[in-house]
Amino acid sequence: MQTKGIYIYGIVPNLYGADQDQLLKESGVYFITYQNFSALVSDTENTLIDFTDRENLGRLLIQHQKIIESIMVIGFNMILPVKLGTIVSSREEVMGILAKGYDLIRSILTKTDHLVEIDLAITWANFPESLMEIAQLPEIVAMKEEILKNADTPSTLDQVRVGMLVQSKLDEKNKAIELNVLDKLSAQCEDIKVHEVMNDQMITNAAYLLNKLNLTKFEQTLDLLDEEFKGLLNFKMVGPLPCYSFYTIEVKELNLDLIHVARREFGINEITTESEIKSAYLEKAKQYHPDGESELGNEDNFLRINKAYHLLLEYLKASRQLNHNEQPFTENSSGTKKLILVKLKD
Repeated sequence: MQTKGIYIYGIVPNLYGADQDQLLKESGVYFITYQNFSALVSDTENTLIDFTDRENLGRLLIQHQKIIESIMVIGFNMILPVKLGTIVSSREEVMGILAKGYDLIRSILTKTDHLVEIDLAITWANFPESLMEIAQLPEIVAMKEEILKNADTPSTLDQVRVGMLVQSKLDEKNKAIELNVLDKLSAQCEDIKVHEVMNDQMITNAAYLLNKLNLTKFEQTLDLLDEEFKGLLNFKMVGPLPCYSFYTIEVKELNLDLIHVARREFGINEITTESEIKSAYLEKAKQYHPDGESELGNEDNFLRINKAYHLLLEYLKASRQLNHNEQPFTENSSGTKKLILVKLKD
C-alpha cells in the first residue's frame, strides 16, 4: 500500500555512528538530513490526526513518546521532540522544515544538550482513608451535626453542601503538599511546569527540567519526601526524557487569506517590524477594549483583533525563515495558500 505521508518524531544533530544508524533502521525509523541536523521520521498511512478522538489521541501520544524514548535508549541522547501528529507529504517538505527552523533548532539543541525532563506524578496511597480523615475535620463534623439538628434525613442539597466542603478541604490539602514538594525539588531544577491533575486522587502532576548532573540529587530529595510522608503518598517518576514540556518544535501552517484579513484589520500593507504590528494593535485595542469608551468596544471585537495581532507576528517570523530563492507561499492538498512557520510549541 502506498504511504500517504511522513511522520516526524524529532530532530537530532549529526553526531552519531553507523551502529546507531543500523539500530534506528531496525526500529522502522529513518533519517532525513539537512546540513548539520536530521529529522527522525517514519512512513505513515494516518494523515487525519486532527480528527482523532481523545481516547485514540492518548494512544497515539503514548506511541509517539515511546518511539522517541526508544531512540534515546539506543544512544541518540540529544533529541529535540517535534509536536505529536506532525505529518508532511514528502522528503522535500521535511528538508524545508529543517531549513526554515535551522537557527531555532541549533539554538535549542545547544541550550538543551545537558538537560533532561523528569515527569513526576504524586497520588494518595490510600485515597478512601484520606477522604475519611478529611471528613473528620471540625468544620465538616460541625456542618453535619447542624444538618441533623434540623432534619432526620439530610436533603440532596445538604449532601451537596457537605460534599463541596470536603472537596474544598481536599483541594487545600493537595495544594499544600504540592507546594511543599515543588519547594523541595526546585533547588535541583532549571524549570518546572505543573500540568493538570487527572483526578482527585492525584495531588500533583509536573515536569521538571534538570541538568543531567543533578539527577542523583533530585532522586535523593524524592527519597527524603517519601520518608517525610511515611508512605501516605505514591511517587511515580518517569525519565530521564527528552524535554517534551519545555522544548518541542511545532510546524504551523499560516493561511494566506487570514493574513490578508488581519492586514486589512490593522491597515498594514507591508510588514517590516514587530513594533509596527504592535503599534497598530495598540490603536485598535483602545478602540475595541470591552472596558473602553468606544461603542465598538466588546469582547468579540477585542478577541478578533488579538487573534489577528498574533497571526501577523507569526507571519513576520515565518517570512524571516524563508530562503531568498524560495516562493513565499505554497498550496496545501486542499488548494489553500499557506506559509510554514517553525516555532517552539507554546
